[in-house]
Amino acid sequence: MPRTPLSPAVLNERRAALGLPPYTGPDEPAALRRAALDTVLASVEAGTAEPSRPIVKGAVRFLLDRLAELAPGRSVEVRVPPHAAVQCIDGPHHTRGTPPNVVEMDADAWIALATGRLAWADAVADGRIRASGARADLSDHLPLPLD
Repeated sequence: MPRTPLSPAVLNERRAALGLPPYTGPDEPAALRRAALDTVLASVEAGTAEPSRPIVKGAVRFLLDRLAELAPGRSVEVRVPPHAAVQCIDGPHHTRGTPPNVVEMDADAWIALATGRLAWADAVADGRIRASGARADLSDHLPLPLD
């Protein structure tokens, strides 16, 4: 099954269904990913079905990139399978094999955490996050400033 990439057409199909204006920004990854996040958040607010996989992946990637930008380093690996993963947070890093500090969650949990719709402690208590390692607590870095 071929994968559909994130594109203005994919975004605009979902945006039209939500009653949002069409995306008219540049056809470049960072801008498309930011628009994907806005579209996902509009879907959440409207209580509609989850957007298509390329839109969710774009939103996840935007937020993971933002985390890596704001907390640079390689001591913690944050995974949101099957969409993306990044290494972040300054400190000792690994070079091969499984990293010692790993945080893993689904896309819904990541988007909610990164945008302040879910607290770290609540997500850990509910089992929505799997975190291992002494540095695998992202609470000091969340929610992310989006601008």
